[in-house]
Parts: sequence; structure tokens; C-alpha cells
Amino acid sequence: MSLVRKKTIEQSIADTDEPEYQLKKRLTAIDLTVFGIGVIIGAGIFTLTGKAAAQYAGPGIAVSFVLAAICCGLAALCYAEFSSTVPVSGSAYTFSYFSLGEIFAWIIGWDLLLELMLGSSVVAQGWSEYAALFLDQIGISWPSSIGPGSSVNVLAMLLVIALTILATVGIKESLRVNLVLVGIKLFVVLFVIVAGLFYVKGSNLSPFIPASVPSPGGKVELTTPLIQAVLGFTPSTFGVAGLVSGAALVFFAFIGFDVVATTAEEAKNPQRDLPRGIIGSLVICTVLYVLVCIVITGMVKYNEIDPKAALAEAFKSVGKGGFATLISAGAVAGLTTVVLTLMIGAARVVFAMSRDHLLPRQLGKTHPKWGTPYRLTIGIGIVVAIVAGVTPIGKLEEMVNIGTLAAFTLVSIAVPLLRKSRPDIKRSFTVPWNPVIPIVAALICVYLMVNLSVETWIRFLIWMALGFGIYFLYGYKKSRVGLEEKTGEVQKA
Repeated sequence: MSLVRKKTIEQSIADTDEPEYQLKKRLTAIDLTVFGIGVIIGAGIFTLTGKAAAQYAGPGIAVSFVLAAICCGLAALCYAEFSSTVPVSGSAYTFSYFSLGEIFAWIIGWDLLLELMLGSSVVAQGWSEYAALFLDQIGISWPSSIGPGSSVNVLAMLLVIALTILATVGIKESLRVNLVLVGIKLFVVLFVIVAGLFYVKGSNLSPFIPASVPSPGGKVELTTPLIQAVLGFTPSTFGVAGLVSGAALVFFAFIGFDVVATTAEEAKNPQRDLPRGIIGSLVICTVLYVLVCIVITGMVKYNEIDPKAALAEAFKSVGKGGFATLISAGAVAGLTTVVLTLMIGAARVVFAMSRDHLLPRQLGKTHPKWGTPYRLTIGIGIVVAIVAGVTPIGKLEEMVNIGTLAAFTLVSIAVPLLRKSRPDIKRSFTVPWNPVIPIVAALICVYLMVNLSVETWIRFLIWMALGFGIYFLYGYKKSRVGLEEKTGEVQKA
């Protein structure tokens, strides 16, 4: 049996009608856009902006965000074509199954699981930092022994448990809460931009792109970008290389739009609404990111930025501690929506993989009342809570980035291949200038990948080795498509 056996588009769509694996179609274009904004605005503004500016790009971090947005924008066009043409859960996993073949589908599904579950844990820990700060500012002291930085971060675990319950009860209910929280954080972000502009100093923005300097130690280490280590460059930060490394890091801030595609099966009018939701959320968030970057680096000299709570500390530095309280509240609301959305996305990807029997099929059954894959949602919530609560995650946001970039690369390549193999499929949205844009998107993704650190690549290869082990021991043998290929009979989910 072939490793590149393909699931047909017709079978993928037919699977959505099987009662035990049927999701409710309840989402509109506004829901999808809010869903995307809910996950995009959060990690980038509240946790990564300060770190990337201080360590990689200085005020030029705004350019890094634009570079990352261009990469995401090109990939977003590919996602929009696929998700509107074949509105089935699973996002890039599903797209690659009928365009590239099963082994590539598994690779992408495994990458997406890394992206979404680890992303949830990373952001939950960031949320706990702001939550503890906010509680302290309003006079409530959270015990440091069970807070951020402790051996058991109970604060992060409580967030994940609460959101797991919400995501299990229903997608529409989750998005109602998401809508309120998105409204709060958009208000805070706009407040930061408007209020912060009064404290921007031109001298802090100069030089806009700091001169390149050797990395501490000046030798190749595990934290050195892969391309510098392989080509023998002297490891450095800032300068043009710093802009690219910064873009590779803040790429984490844009992963939301591909999560929108995981909910394709639950959209009322996917052909029209999915492209709007994906592209609309990306454009809105890019503009806000760039403005916030200019404000932060204009208020505080880039080498004096506090990476842990850049926005709040920036206003404290100009004597506006009360503003810091409001920003902390916005960060708490903002990061809550990120964790919620990533967990929902993870459940939908594993749901699609279990429906294809690459993972145990019993996991994917939907609840008769709530219409959600409740077993998966609860299981993923438990894993995320444990990782967020007891694991010193540190720099693992780069692991999220490399998994996402790998998925984007394969999806971009798949667009021209499917155009050639299935020209008969009706497409309500098409990527312009095919195959140029998909190829450029893939090349940019690969370039950003090689600008991630050596240690990130080592961890990624270990993760992929684990994934291949599971696939060949279980998924390859149990695959529905494989059984159909072997027996000649259509297998139901």
C-alpha cells in the first residue's frame, strides 16, 4: 500500500454527513473574523513584541511584523482557496490528504498538533504572568508558590480547565465569550496606541534598525539560527539578519488565521465566509501590530524594554501606573481568547485525523446535544493543563513556529498540484497568479524556518520522529483510505 495514497475530495465532504461525526454549522463571517482576531491579537502584542525588539530587531520589529504578515498573507490566500473549496474540519491536514497524500497529511496533522497544543500551553503561562500582575494591582495577592514561575502553576491550569469546559459545551457558546473578550482587548490595544503616541520620543526610534552586533560569546551555540550555523556566519543579532530572526520569532503572533480554517465544517456559508474571515482577521491584526510596535519602542529604548510585560512596563516608565492596570486587564482578556481558540483548533484537527482512523476513531465522536468532539476536547484540555502547569516551557514558542511554517509550506505547494490534478473542482476563491504566489509563499516559509535556532530544529526532528513512530505502528495499518485500497470497499467513519 502506498504512503501517498489519497483521500478523495468527494469522500472528505461525504464524511461531514455521518451522524456520529457531524459538527453543527453555526458560524458566520463575523464569527470567523472574530475567531481569527481572537487568537492572532494576544501573544504577539502582549508577550512577544518586547522580547523580539529587545533581543533581535530594536524599533525595526515593526518591519519584522510586516515580513511575517507578508509570509502569512501569501499562505492565507492558499488556505482560503482550500477551505472554501472543501469546507471540512482539519485545516491543512485535510487539504494535504486529498492533494499530496496520506504521509504528508500525517506530517501536517502532527505539526498542527504541536502548533496548537504547545501554543495553548505557552500562552496559558503568559496569561498567568499578566493575571498575577493584575490581581496584585487590584490588591489581591496570588500565592507565589502556585503562581507563574513556581513548580506548579495552578493559575495557568485553572484557566485551561475553565476553557476546556466552555469549549466542550459548544462552539457557538465559546464564540460568544470570545466576542466579549475580543471587544475588551481591542479597546485596550486601541487605547495603548492612542495614549502611547503622546509619550513617543523620536530619539528612542533611532536607529530604527540597530547595527548588527555579534551574539554574546560570538560562537555557534544551540540558540544560533540554523542558517548562520550551517553557513558558518558569525552569530549576530540586530541588523538585517535581526529583522529576519525577529520575523521568524513573531510569526507565532499570526498563527490564528489557519485556526479559522479548522472550523470550516462549522461555517454556514464556507465558500463566501471563510476567505473573508481568514484574510480579514489577518489584515486587521497586522495594522494593529505595527502601530503597537512603534508605540512601545518609541516610549522605551529598545535595550531597556522589559520582555515579560512590555506594554504595562512601558506605561509605568512614563509614570502612568494606572494605565498599566488597564493593560494588564486587557492582556488577561486577550490571552484568554488565544488559549480558547488554539484548544478548539487542536480538537478539530485531531477530530479529522480520528475520523480517518489515523488515530483511534472513538476519540472523534461528537456529543449528541452539544455537537462538539467532547472526548477530544477534554483530553486535549488535560494535556494542555499539565504542560502549562508543570513544564518550564521557556523558549518553546519557536517550536510552535516551526510546526506552523512546515504546514504552511506544504499547503502552499499543494495549491498548484491540486489545480493540475483536479481542474474540474469548482473553486469559489482562487489564489491569484498561480503558481507564482504559492511557490513564493513556500520559499518564504522555508527561509523563516532556517532562521530559527538549532535547538528548535533538534526538538522538531525529535517530535517528527515520534510522530512517524505512531503513524507506522498505528495509523498506517488502521487508515480508512488504506483499508479501502486493500479491500475495494468504502469504509465509514
